[in-house]
Amino acid sequence: MENKKRSLNPHVLGILLVITDSFFFSLMTVFVRLSGDVPTMEKAFFRNVVAAVIALITLSRTEEKFRIHKGSLPWLFFRSLFGGVGLVLNFWAIDHIGLADANILNKMSPFFAILASIPILGEVPNAVEIVTVIVAFIGAAFVVKPTMGAASIPALAGLVSGFGAGVAYTYVRKLGNHGERGPVIVAFFSIFTCLMCLPFMIAEFKPLTLRQAFCLVGAGCVAAIAQFAVTLAYKIAPAKEISVFDYSQVMFASLWGLLLFSEVPDKWSVAGYVIIISMAVFKWHYNVNVQGKKERK
Repeated sequence: MENKKRSLNPHVLGILLVITDSFFFSLMTVFVRLSGDVPTMEKAFFRNVVAAVIALITLSRTEEKFRIHKGSLPWLFFRSLFGGVGLVLNFWAIDHIGLADANILNKMSPFFAILASIPILGEVPNAVEIVTVIVAFIGAAFVVKPTMGAASIPALAGLVSGFGAGVAYTYVRKLGNHGERGPVIVAFFSIFTCLMCLPFMIAEFKPLTLRQAFCLVGAGCVAAIAQFAVTLAYKIAPAKEISVFDYSQVMFASLWGLLLFSEVPDKWSVAGYVIIISMAVFKWHYNVNVQGKKERK
């Protein structure tokens, strides 16, 4: 019995770390919203400067320092391009739709990753995965509400941010399979995104108030904490067994939206949340109990 309890500890710790990551990423969206009428590119720049500094300090203390593995550069570029565009669109969506809506649309990334894995990793999804993707997109349609015309554009931006994140995560997997180090991936992405945002930020730069500067630095700090938490989580426990708990971010975001901004999701959005999260839970259950048993045989 004692050995069984010990075997569960890494999974419990992994779950707690994923929930911690979700909490701090939801807090990042709060800081982004509270920073007010700062241009989106400026918000994205300052959020990534903090992460870049932390990642560079981490790399400077490693034996390999800043060395990039041979062949990684093209994949680092595409990971950063899709991830950077996704982050900017997510920040823009946060300022224009409810926090819970922005978070759930960004959390479509695992379903986009299934599709992105076909050309990038050469992985062909099975029938179950295809069905979960289709049903999840139906759930996303409830959140986006395309019949609302121009009003649905921010929601569409949020959905595209999920696409960018999904493709970026797929390239992270490719880089991980290639043996590239995590801090290198984070540093490259953060610096790339800062450089991508810099010309736009200079063109429409708005001096920050002390409160806005605090919010943007805070966004970078809590995002860095979240990144370290999720990285550690996936080191100690299998992703297929703990990733579903990342959807707790939607619950945290809903709570922040209600308490701080008096946001109450409408019935269509709630229906979309239920559909998307249900598909995530179903896919998690399938991976752990069905696919896992096949792999053990």
